Amino acid sequence: MSECTHNCESCGENCSSRNNGTPVDLHAALHEGSRVKKVIGIVSGKGGVGKSLVCSMMAVAMQRRGHQAAILDADVTGPSIPKVFGKDERALSNGEVIFPVKSSTGIELMSINLLLEDNTDPVVWRGPVIAGTVKQFWSDVAWNDVDYMFVDMPPGTGDVPLTVFQSLPVDGIIIVTSPQELVSMIVSKAVKMAQMMNIPILGLVENMSYYTCPDCGKKIEVFGKSHIEEIADNYQISVLAHLPINPNLAALCDKGRIEDYEDDPLAAAADAVAALG
Repeated sequence: MSECTHNCESCGENCSSRNNGTPVDLHAALHEGSRVKKVIGIVSGKGGVGKSLVCSMMAVAMQRRGHQAAILDADVTGPSIPKVFGKDERALSNGEVIFPVKSSTGIELMSINLLLEDNTDPVVWRGPVIAGTVKQFWSDVAWNDVDYMFVDMPPGTGDVPLTVFQSLPVDGIIIVTSPQELVSMIVSKAVKMAQMMNIPILGLVENMSYYTCPDCGKKIEVFGKSHIEEIADNYQISVLAHLPINPNLAALCDKGRIEDYEDDPLAAAADAVAALG
């Protein structure tokens, strides 16, 4: 049996998910008392392109604009959000609900590394268990009046991205890529998956676009010529940012101090998110 895409026009009459021609709402419910206005997925077709970095910077950008931001770390086998924000304590629970950990500026965080005894312990789980954990991060956590929740998705188009798209009310996604032509091909897969699931694409962010020489100021395309504009034109979506390789930003992330980064290179992406309402 094929996976349900919530598009009943493509199903047969005997599909159990059909409801008089109306797609069945499979979204998981928030815990009583929780409130989340908008959910934005941060997606990449492959790992290593800086998806978690962009997710963290987006949350910081919206928090600075006076909104309550939150991050749901759905990258269960490769969680990096707590490290970037300098958080190593465990999330607390009263037996009924889990309370997110707050960053130094008040961003609400939930990640598997906030629940493990040792944050270096590996998560050796099969896909359905990981997908179930992500749903619990949504429904069993006391999210406190969140304006914008950013979901740090695992790379690819497998179980967890599908679970997020089906179980969470995702209002839009930002796709993160890098300049290599191979990555551009994989980005197309992420774009097509979002289109299949009827999830709006807010735009593309290209990370590691270039490095600025500290001596002469020349921009060096370390990974070759960018292909992001070609993808954007092909799918009629926006390019929201070209992020450079920035050793200073990397050092702050290593120290857990991303909120100390003063520049705002994702202003256009933050504008696109704010336009959701």
